[in-house]
Amino acid sequence: MSANWLTVFSLGMVAVMSPGPDFALTLRNSLVYTRKTGIYTALGITVGNIVHVTYCLIGIGAIITRSIVIFNIIKWVGAAYLIYIGIKSLKAKRHQEESITKQSRNISNWAAFRVGLFANVLNPKATLFFLALFTQIIHPATPLNIQVVYGATIIIQALVWFTLVAVLISLNAVKKLFQSISHWIERITGAVLIGLGLRLAFAKTND
Repeated sequence: MSANWLTVFSLGMVAVMSPGPDFALTLRNSLVYTRKTGIYTALGITVGNIVHVTYCLIGIGAIITRSIVIFNIIKWVGAAYLIYIGIKSLKAKRHQEESITKQSRNISNWAAFRVGLFANVLNPKATLFFLALFTQIIHPATPLNIQVVYGATIIIQALVWFTLVAVLISLNAVKKLFQSISHWIERITGAVLIGLGLRLAFAKTND
């Protein structure tokens, strides 16, 4: 188990720390809104990973990858969602008034959680990552508790990493540094999300 667990741990770290929709959304929400909003976005991403791990371990993931129709539906819905969030970010305006409270500019905890959850769950790249990983290290004889340990490892990594991103980005010193250009950062993040959405929409099934 130790060698396989190290494999899961190493690949999991690379996956969660790689720039992508999850990172972009956590960065955006933590910088534009509040630390709490960023953390709830991270929680949504974490629950999304739980969904991926669950269906992969019970075998539904294999069905998805064998069905071009199901895969394409997930791919296009996920791409549309990322593009939608990206377009909203592109419309960000400079915050002129310091008197505008964070609460008035903030979004609800549920909205932040939902953004993270949907962006992660609707990303078929995440589906393929978990399937590719688990099919290499999990065999019919692998005990269920060991499989759960593998899945929990990546789930915990995602929770810790994205929570850390939310905490660091939302520090007052960091926010103050980026305050004057926050609208540009939000627009750039929006462009990145649109790019990721378009890449996802036109990605080949066997990518």
